[in-house]
Amino acid sequence: MTETALSLMAAEPGDWPEVERLLESAGLPLSGVRENLAHFVVARRAARLIGAAGLEIHGAQGLLRSVVVAPEARGAGLGGRLTDAVIARARELRLAGLTLLTETAADYFPRYGFAVIMRAETPVDVQQSVEFQGACPQSAVVMHLPLGR
Repeated sequence: MTETALSLMAAEPGDWPEVERLLESAGLPLSGVRENLAHFVVARRAARLIGAAGLEIHGAQGLLRSVVVAPEARGAGLGGRLTDAVIARARELRLAGLTLLTETAADYFPRYGFAVIMRAETPVDVQQSVEFQGACPQSAVVMHLPLGR
């Protein structure tokens, strides 16, 4: 039996219920996601949504949001493919940098060029985001990837 092909594509409004379900099952915050779904990438195998990652745009800066992979699809590099797709989109948009907040993946993101920064060093525009203001706890690690312009 052949494995069904995986496709990465831009999220559409109809993807929201599946993205919401995936984020809730992973314990990730929902605040601000629905409003930014147009900047999300989703992964599907057959008709099933098995991964998602998002980009919030705040001025010249981006915020990497909600990299999530369904349990049965983990360990095959899908999280990396989703992360690469969001970074590529941020570069296409000529954003100056990409920031993320994480409680569990600070060891994962350096392979993409992200480095830990102090919370106070977070770009001002990103500090105004829902995620920075409260969706993620103060204990979250802040990481940044300069992209240039």
